[in-house]
Amino acid sequence: MEANASSKWRFQANQELIAASSRSLRNVVISLMDISRREEKRPLIPLAHGDPSVFPSFRTTVAAEDAVVNAIRSGDYNNYCKSLHGLLPARRALAEHLSRDLPYKLSPDDVFLTSGCKQAIEIVTAVLARPNANILLPRPGYPDYEAYAMFNHLEYRLFDLIPEKGWEVDLEAVQALADDNTVAMVIINPGNPCGNVYTRQHLMKVAETARKIGIMVISDEAYAYLNFGANPFVPMGAFASIAPVITLGSISKRWLVPGWRLGWLVANDPNGILAKTGVVESLKCCQVMTCDAATFLQGAFPEMIEKTEEEFYSKIIKLLRDTADTCYDKIKEIPCLYCPYKPEGSMFLTVKLNPALLEGIDDDMEFCVKLAKEESVIVLPGVVMGLKNWLRITFAIEPSALEQGLERIRVFCQRNSKK
Repeated sequence: MEANASSKWRFQANQELIAASSRSLRNVVISLMDISRREEKRPLIPLAHGDPSVFPSFRTTVAAEDAVVNAIRSGDYNNYCKSLHGLLPARRALAEHLSRDLPYKLSPDDVFLTSGCKQAIEIVTAVLARPNANILLPRPGYPDYEAYAMFNHLEYRLFDLIPEKGWEVDLEAVQALADDNTVAMVIINPGNPCGNVYTRQHLMKVAETARKIGIMVISDEAYAYLNFGANPFVPMGAFASIAPVITLGSISKRWLVPGWRLGWLVANDPNGILAKTGVVESLKCCQVMTCDAATFLQGAFPEMIEKTEEEFYSKIIKLLRDTADTCYDKIKEIPCLYCPYKPEGSMFLTVKLNPALLEGIDDDMEFCVKLAKEESVIVLPGVVMGLKNWLRITFAIEPSALEQGLERIRVFCQRNSKK
């Protein structure tokens, strides 16, 4: 075969897909874990991603497990899903569940079930990606929004969250970024990565700003009801009469089952704006072209909602409150780290790194790589979330492992501090 025969082939990998995947949080976490495993110094402590399900204290409720077993053994859910956007009983159960905190009643037709919240992000960005359109994303935020926007040729623009104001949205920046091609803005509440919970007053201002611009709000509520501070959780859909809202969520966090991959996308649209502009129809069309959520999980979902007792939710909230307090207090003892806001929700806090106090560490990525090598502790570099020299740390792990991980970070910083 000729040496240059490969030049005759006409196919080539999609470079945009490669570029988009580089924005994925999962990509960075796995790379850091691989670095730690190569060193094999001690057991790894994962403080980078929010998957507490592997720890005994964060076991899901038996009611959820029984619901899945019952659905599988019934033999009724081995088939393809018979609806374009999810089984009717599951959509009805979710609509009733979410309507409890809304000033209007959702219909099952407002609900689109997905294979996890990530697929919901994929669908909503695909639906909005018309030529020249742009979407406004929070900084810091969840980087997969950027990844899917890139893949769908949807321009994204970043607005800042203000740490001194509890990571509130900089609404003046939102208005300055928007133009005639802006289609939506994203908020994450409770906050990932910041652990904030927005007040009702701030959410109303977000809705009023969206209405002034003429855009929808995409509200990522994957951590809905995981709040343990002064601010109660208020769904963004409560303000959908001001501006239309698409709510994203999943069972992953509240039921502690991220591997089950059941999520949703809900059109909060009491004024019918999303229907009039064709967004609802586009959501249906997009779901025709994607894979369904596992049918047996859809079948189990109504029983999960009905039979999960409040005691389970309360236990997890108390555990998160305690581990959040531990994390916040221990970080205050480390001179090169500063946390501007005590977390009130979700499973994370965001801390400022001062590399000037450290020897041979110039930024957050170097900090995370060296920490993984020397201490087998994984934290997420802030540059992934749009904030250089910040870190995201999860407190949703076994309390004993959390204390051990934070102690390793303290020792690491002390050992690498400038003398």
